[in-house]
Amino acid sequence: MPFGMWAKNKNTSKETARLVDSEGNSGGAGGCTPEPARQLVFHVQLAHGSVTGRVQGFASNLELYQQIAGVFGLGVSEILYCTINTPKVDMEKLLGAQLGLEDFIFAHVKGTKKEVKIYKSEDSLGLTITDNGTGGAFIKRIKEGSLIDAVKTICVGDYIEFINGESTAGWRHYDVAKKLRQLKKEENFTLKLVEPRKAFEVGPRSKTLKVSGGGRGTLRLRSKGPATVEEMPSEVTAKAIGKIDDLLELYMGIRDNELATTMFEAGNGKGNPEEFAVEINTILEEFEFPEEFVFDVWGAISDAKQGRL
Repeated sequence: MPFGMWAKNKNTSKETARLVDSEGNSGGAGGCTPEPARQLVFHVQLAHGSVTGRVQGFASNLELYQQIAGVFGLGVSEILYCTINTPKVDMEKLLGAQLGLEDFIFAHVKGTKKEVKIYKSEDSLGLTITDNGTGGAFIKRIKEGSLIDAVKTICVGDYIEFINGESTAGWRHYDVAKKLRQLKKEENFTLKLVEPRKAFEVGPRSKTLKVSGGGRGTLRLRSKGPATVEEMPSEVTAKAIGKIDDLLELYMGIRDNELATTMFEAGNGKGNPEEFAVEINTILEEFEFPEEFVFDVWGAISDAKQGRL
């Protein structure tokens, strides 16, 4: 039985959505009611060094990138991804679906291009793929001792631009992961990569400013619908979502906190794995999850409900 697929969201409103009134909306992953909307201001710098800019009123990653591009005179496609509170290529600090109200944003832009030819001697490459939500997939993790780990020119944070001459522009992370899995064993393949631009000098950065807002709230970004201001998820909820993200990496070779959060919320109100499977089949279209994956996710949700995490 197919347990559903995650819909590819290719239609994004041209009009920048502002934070809207959250009346009538359900609470977030933490089970709390979102706060009324307010115009939040966040500060942003380019990770390789720049003046400080301001962004506000965005409801998705795409709208955020559009604003950053406007502030620094860039093309949206030049932005690879953003990290929170650090200019380093730190995959644990990637901007996902949650943005703390006091977080400082660093935008990493395209730098040096490189082409690497690899002989696929093993089925597994040892890569974990994620994406920026705007049509760019990049390497989030390289497994130690793996085939790719031996290729030192390939680094965490590299954007995967071409696979065997085929452009990945507009692909989601699962598309890229699937393409890499399908490469034939005992054959050569070519990756064209783009690494994030590095700073030209090492020294003190311009002073990081705190944004307005305060408190332990977060701005919840969504690919569909308005952004909402919510309380921080509980420790147990955060652990459950992290465990689901780990399962995504294990079964699919991707990490996606937004998808993991969606799956947690889908199962949080369900009484058994069958109901959960039906819900996943309904809301996550176009990507068939293995049956064992769905039940493992249900297990993580059940552990959270019963206080076993």
